[in-house]
Amino acid sequence: MDGRYLTRSLAVGALAAGFLVVAGCERPPFEQEQTGPRGTGMYVLDNPRILESRLDLHTAPEARPMASEDGERAGDVHENVQVLADLSDEQFWRIKEEMTDWVAGDEGCTYCHTDDLASDEKYQYRVSRDMIEMTRYLNANWADTHLTHSNEAGVTCYTCHRGEPIPPASWHSEEESGETRFMTGMGDLQLQNKISSKTAYTAFPRDALDTFLVGHEGELAIVGEGEGGLRTATTEGVSLREAYEAVGLMMHLSYSLDAGCTLCHNVSRWASWEDSPKERETAWHGIRMARDINVNWINPLIDEYPEDADVLGPTGDVGKVSCQTCHNKERRPLYGEEFLELYPELVGEPDPDFDYLQFGDLGTDLLKGVND
Repeated sequence: MDGRYLTRSLAVGALAAGFLVVAGCERPPFEQEQTGPRGTGMYVLDNPRILESRLDLHTAPEARPMASEDGERAGDVHENVQVLADLSDEQFWRIKEEMTDWVAGDEGCTYCHTDDLASDEKYQYRVSRDMIEMTRYLNANWADTHLTHSNEAGVTCYTCHRGEPIPPASWHSEEESGETRFMTGMGDLQLQNKISSKTAYTAFPRDALDTFLVGHEGELAIVGEGEGGLRTATTEGVSLREAYEAVGLMMHLSYSLDAGCTLCHNVSRWASWEDSPKERETAWHGIRMARDINVNWINPLIDEYPEDADVLGPTGDVGKVSCQTCHNKERRPLYGEEFLELYPELVGEPDPDFDYLQFGDLGTDLLKGVND
């Protein structure tokens, strides 16, 4: 082969490889906010062009004019109103119209209702009743712990649904089939070693969300440096599989918020709560809020669905929420829209028995302020 031809071929190949590498990079300028001491890599990075491209995804429909609180109660005017009965009739219809835009899409009122608007015939009607109650519960009980990016932050149906009957970023549990137990060159799959959006397209266990956002086989602590170690045949601690699940959850958080580890962690002291940014405490509550939603609200809905409902997952489960469901690759869902001010109808009465520690402390008992 002619040496000059070989040289040119190598040069073209190297140039093509260089273009491929650069194609995976984002061009500057970026917006950067320092979150910790200088020289430690503690910063949050934003790309204005990407933020602009996601503007439609993170912009909620314009709110309808506020409704009067005066007049007859909706429960006195309409039949079978069980959740919004305390609202005025005008407030009631305002929220019903908003829900059509938030959830039903092109199907409109008929997505939930038959000709008899009070009928419980459709399972969508029964499910939506519980979801309205859940929304009011979240705004009343979680507003000052996780929903804290502004004093009037909160959630509506649109936060998860984004105009679709099924939230686009909901997820289902997976069966550990014969395929996933088959020994391959990648090792025993065990619901891992196959990329998944659940764990940011990494090979970490795909059931990490089941473990932390639903729970199975008891509690599992997320253990950091100085607080535990990997389990061996003779010692107690966290097994390698459990450690993989914990990292899988962290990858999920990072992907869901489109943020690096330094949003929540101090790179010089990963396990220290005292030296962590305030966002770590917010995330701690967010994990618990997602678990509260899935365990106490979503999973019990299975009795409302027909067995052949096409919205059920491969294990027959209802679609559940994760950090991605609300955040959709944004640190503040819907850019921090102040829903509590816009929709006072969706704020319920605080639950006197509400306890955000109902699932244990998940190994984070050193968190300042939580157990004081």
